[in-house]
Amino acid sequence: MDIPTNIPIQYYLVFCSVLFSIGVIGVLIKRNALVILMSIELMINSINLLLAAFSAYNNDPAGQIFVFFIMVVAAAEVAIGLAIVVLIYRTTHSIDINVLNKLKW
Repeated sequence: MDIPTNIPIQYYLVFCSVLFSIGVIGVLIKRNALVILMSIELMINSINLLLAAFSAYNNDPAGQIFVFFIMVVAAAEVAIGLAIVVLIYRTTHSIDINVLNKLKW
């Protein structure tokens, strides 16, 4: 992944900060489990983009390799998260996280 170095690193910092903030707001405000999972993925992707940008600016491929491993873990997280959402939907017939209080003992 070759990021053009004619774009200042500050632009990547601002862009990734905005993406991460949108993800945090989505996790804190939304009540839909799927939207919360998508917000978490948005936060992970913003971190990956910033890590790849720093790696390209420092001419160090280790950061890009680390991004690859983060993406593998994120894919596994999505699979497990969606499986949990399906099980919750089968139990409560809703994916609203406020309904999950019914699952308490």
